[in-house]
Amino acid sequence: MCGRAKLPEDVSELKLDLKIDWDKLGDYRPKWNAPPTTDLPVVISSQGMRALELMRWGLIPASAKDAKVGRSIINVRAEGIDRQPMLRSAWQNRRRCLVIADAYYEWRKTDRQPFAVALENRGPMTFAGLWDSWQSREGVMIRSFAIITTRANELLATIHDRMPVVLAADHWPAWLGEVDTTDNDLKAMLTPYPPERMTMWPVDKRVGNVRNDSPDLLDPIGEALTVAQA
Repeated sequence: MCGRAKLPEDVSELKLDLKIDWDKLGDYRPKWNAPPTTDLPVVISSQGMRALELMRWGLIPASAKDAKVGRSIINVRAEGIDRQPMLRSAWQNRRRCLVIADAYYEWRKTDRQPFAVALENRGPMTFAGLWDSWQSREGVMIRSFAIITTRANELLATIHDRMPVVLAADHWPAWLGEVDTTDNDLKAMLTPYPPERMTMWPVDKRVGNVRNDSPDLLDPIGEALTVAQA
């Protein structure tokens, strides 16, 4: 479930749509095969203002005894999210974020064939995420996040039973806590993205090696699929 992400090359559209200052990330560089434990761009809301940050992919709860736990919390299930002990603090403290990517990779369960998954228009995606702050005994502070997953839509169900929650722009203010929203309304957002607005295509198995990170990883080795073809 979303174990690799492709980070956008062109962020001009994102800056306008999200109303964020991308330059705060400094020397940002796109990635074509970003794995867990690397830093990805996320959007949070702080004192009513949107802020763009780099956070480690793999949630380390504030109560964790060791940072290693983050390696196993890269994705969290939407079902019962407010009742899961490791997530309760992040949920109750409204530590919700938008994780930015413009594609991700998923492996077909039957034969481990990797697919690139994107929006049908190949534009940027914003995944629903939870983040938290953790401090080591040495005083090192780490901010980290996990991507929330839900059941697969009709398109993704042909290769896997789960998918990340993709949030449309009209859900951003509520998810980030910029408008008053109930927990039930928030949980109602954690549903599969419309399959007709997504596409996917098979890619080379070189994407399975985290040391490979180049544009050609996204090249199709077969026909792109939409829900009408799946």
